[in-house]
Amino acid sequence: MEILLSNDDGIHGAGLWALEEALRTRGHSVTIAAPFNQQSGMSHALSVRREIEYRRFEAADCDAWIFDGTPTDCVKIFLEALNEKNFDALISGINDGANLATDVLYSGTVGAAMEGFLHEIPSLAVSLDKNSEVTFAEAASATVDYLEKILSVKHAPFLHNVNFPKKFRAGKAEFVSTRLGRRDYINAFTSRTDEKGRAYFKIGGTIIDLDVSAGTDIHASRLGLVSVTPLNFDVADREQIAELQKIFKG
Repeated sequence: MEILLSNDDGIHGAGLWALEEALRTRGHSVTIAAPFNQQSGMSHALSVRREIEYRRFEAADCDAWIFDGTPTDCVKIFLEALNEKNFDALISGINDGANLATDVLYSGTVGAAMEGFLHEIPSLAVSLDKNSEVTFAEAASATVDYLEKILSVKHAPFLHNVNFPKKFRAGKAEFVSTRLGRRDYINAFTSRTDEKGRAYFKIGGTIIDLDVSAGTDIHASRLGLVSVTPLNFDVADREQIAELQKIFKG
């Protein structure tokens, strides 16, 4: 298969190259379109009103391009301006850190995969929890297993958010379909002042999970399962639409 890889950790991200190796050793052809540097938290941002530098990246076993832009920039520019291939799938990741629950709204990893999905390419956003006992190589191998399996039965474009846990429950990857949980961050913004008197905020904070009920991606991750949450770009609230229709008719 022809596979396009991207990420938000940048071209030197360990998870990106673990995927490249896992795919290549299975006989798949790999192309990379990734950012110059770290682009976490960029969501589906697209750079406008500025020049985006790009160039080939020297890689021994694949065609690789790097861009001075967001993950979405990388995928969109490559597919629309540089590409001459028909890709069977796009994988964004493997991200160094989970993208669970409402994290997907901010994730550059998900943003890159969303762009692939918008180009009607089956797409995966893949993340590995911080300080996991699961290695990038193990997660990459399991991701390729999953991709090959799902593409053998599902041919329409899809977007799956895949999260590997801190530890496998049974010593191996067990995939489960989930919905998004809900999480927030305590003390997310820390105010500081530098030696020149410049005031600024630094984003961080401590995770607080608000919905960890059965069926959520957070719950699955805590159980040591690999969470797969199907996503869609249509975020319209169907119940609210129906309610407004009734109000407008009245």
